[in-house]
Amino acid sequence: MTKTITGAALLAAIILLLSVSIIVSLNMENPEPSAARQYTYEVVNTFPHDQHAFTEGLFYADGFLYEGTGLNGASTLRRVDLASGEVLQEVSLSYQYFGEGIALVNGTIIQLTYQTHIGFIYDRNSFALQGNFSYPTQGWGLTFDGEHLIMSDGTDNLYFLDPETHQKTSQIQVQDGNTSVSKLNELEYVNGDIFANIFEEPKIAVINVQTGQIKSWIDLTGLQEAHGSTGTLNGIAYDPDSNRFFVTGKNWPQLFEIKLVPQSMQET
Repeated sequence: MTKTITGAALLAAIILLLSVSIIVSLNMENPEPSAARQYTYEVVNTFPHDQHAFTEGLFYADGFLYEGTGLNGASTLRRVDLASGEVLQEVSLSYQYFGEGIALVNGTIIQLTYQTHIGFIYDRNSFALQGNFSYPTQGWGLTFDGEHLIMSDGTDNLYFLDPETHQKTSQIQVQDGNTSVSKLNELEYVNGDIFANIFEEPKIAVINVQTGQIKSWIDLTGLQEAHGSTGTLNGIAYDPDSNRFFVTGKNWPQLFEIKLVPQSMQET
């Protein structure tokens, strides 16, 4: 007996083939994320750091460190001499504001606050207050990629803000493989990637700025204990001209220039 294919059966077969084709195509376009590379560190130089500075933001520019400190009644924006740790210039925030992340945007410095939903805009040179803006989330870390401000709020999200209007334009979720990673804190944009402290953990995540995938982990275990520091790791700065990478923490008496070392190299 000759079997015939009905119209319904043919349609079902076509739908099945199309479904398989779509699934294969999606898998090819979105392959499983590769495992994050693991790094440790080597201390290259040690510099003095104000032990009373509750570090919340940090960047390097013009040959100086710029630091934002937190706590109500102790929050500041500072210009600091790297070699001596001396505070060369400083402006204090009013008591009601808990200072957070800072970023350099052309002729201005932007500083977030923790729970008051207000960011401040300062003149880069004089530290004169030029204005402020609001945002709906908490303010944690802040950096600038040349086009957008990138902001963290302690969740697993990073927010991209227009540098002129300071309004959110997009956001990404940060993941290590398929696991979301929260407590993203102080940020630094380095050569196309976002470096993020993880709050209360001795490690830094290196994040793909487009996808949110963590490319690498930097394990700084032992750094603070070995040098008499007890506060939380928080503070990343990068000097692109000399390829120097600096880290410190809240109330740490030192700031460290470190070299990143692939973990496999250290183990050998």
